[in-house]
Amino acid sequence: MSEKSTHWADQIADQAAAKHKKNIVCTGITPSGQIHIGNMREVLTGDAVYRALLDKNQAAEFLYIADSFDSLRKVYPFLDEKIYSDMVGKPISDIPGPGNDEKTYSEYFLEPFLKAVKELGLNVKVLRADQMYKEGLYADAIITALEKRDEIAKILTDQTGKEIKEDWSPANPICSACGRMTGTCVTGFSAKDKTVDYTCECGHKGTADTKTGGVKLTWRVDWPARWSILGVTVEPFGKDHASRGGSYDTGRLISRQIYNYDPPVPITYEWISLKGRGDMSSSKGNVISISDMLEVVPPDVLRYMIFRTKPKKAISFDPGLPLLSLVDELDDSENKNKDKRAFELSLVSDFGEVGVPFKHLVNIIQVAFQNEDDAIKIIERGGYKIKDENALKRRLNYAKKWLKNYAPPEMLFSPLEELPTEASQISDSVKAALKFLADNLTDAMTGEEIHTLFYKARDSAGIEPKELFHAVYLTLIGKDRGPRAGWFIETLGMDFVKKRFFEASK
Repeated sequence: MSEKSTHWADQIADQAAAKHKKNIVCTGITPSGQIHIGNMREVLTGDAVYRALLDKNQAAEFLYIADSFDSLRKVYPFLDEKIYSDMVGKPISDIPGPGNDEKTYSEYFLEPFLKAVKELGLNVKVLRADQMYKEGLYADAIITALEKRDEIAKILTDQTGKEIKEDWSPANPICSACGRMTGTCVTGFSAKDKTVDYTCECGHKGTADTKTGGVKLTWRVDWPARWSILGVTVEPFGKDHASRGGSYDTGRLISRQIYNYDPPVPITYEWISLKGRGDMSSSKGNVISISDMLEVVPPDVLRYMIFRTKPKKAISFDPGLPLLSLVDELDDSENKNKDKRAFELSLVSDFGEVGVPFKHLVNIIQVAFQNEDDAIKIIERGGYKIKDENALKRRLNYAKKWLKNYAPPEMLFSPLEELPTEASQISDSVKAALKFLADNLTDAMTGEEIHTLFYKARDSAGIEPKELFHAVYLTLIGKDRGPRAGWFIETLGMDFVKKRFFEASK
């Protein structure tokens, strides 16, 4: 690590280290739906700062809070209305998941995320909010909030400009009859016993125990209470919480004035959107899961995507061709544009520099009919110096999965075993250009030299470039277009190409 690093993670780490001897970096997400790569920005932003603190020999801990005690807000489109309409308002840790197994709702969506967290190389301690409440960690904070209800209400009113209802409470008891926390109203509490009396919309009256998870703080109070309970000193959060009068504005005041705790260093981050589809949303189904992405690229690539971009800058994610460029940027040690510090923070797997562009590999593996050994022979024939064969084989496997799941149609091809019947429609002038290519192509030619030869063939036949390229792709792969022609032909091998062009020129 550079001693004078200007990377955003190091700057935040310096700020935190100047205030605390030990730092607790905390992130959290509600597992109410599929946890996607948009959510990934929060946990990886926290990981970057955590690693930067360790690099500075600072004592640090990294926590992830699964907000599993939140209530089901509504019946999302991916849920069965008949099953879940009666569960709205209940904690997601206490209702069944949409699968046919015995997992709770929160665990159903949390488990694949935690698996992905391991693959992403995060050394994070996972805490579940429902367990924290049920173990009594919030009991004192709940009583304090109830005792200082009016002070909290004033903070909320002053910051948001909204009047607080007379029956508003900073804590929501969970009805022992219907299981909901959204329809209860606090009627009293005992600081000595740490219990809360309530009435519920369902008609039930009861007393809830704060020590065993019978009561949950509302979000705007839960968040600052968590800071003081866990000793959080650094926390990333989305821009929605950072708006004027938002959760952080009220949270920092509640933290100081109610819980006597200095709020954490804030890291506001922008959303990750899907190119052409807008912000990711689990409830709208506009998502790509982290697990899906880890099928097609190494974890280091996803980390690099986050670390090379300042948190307040939006990321437009495109799993198509731009993703290939991202892999190549990370893989190229000579790339002067690569963020070297982001690169250091990103490496968590046996990524290995391959020495062959990923963009090229997706073509080669198709030329080799998905056979990795044949692909390596083609690579060697092309003159590439393979830096790490094991890493190359892993990369070829990623390439196959990318082709299957995210490649645009124009990237997909398969060399034809025979000349297609449509080749009979090629004009005489274009046939002459194909004959020129067949006569002049040599094994020693590079992709760039072949590309130059194309324009000589065009000029010799007096045709437009698009006519020639169309004929080349038609005869080789039966499509109107394909990979960059010169480099593609180099990959296919001259014997095959020359034979096909001679055949098409007759």
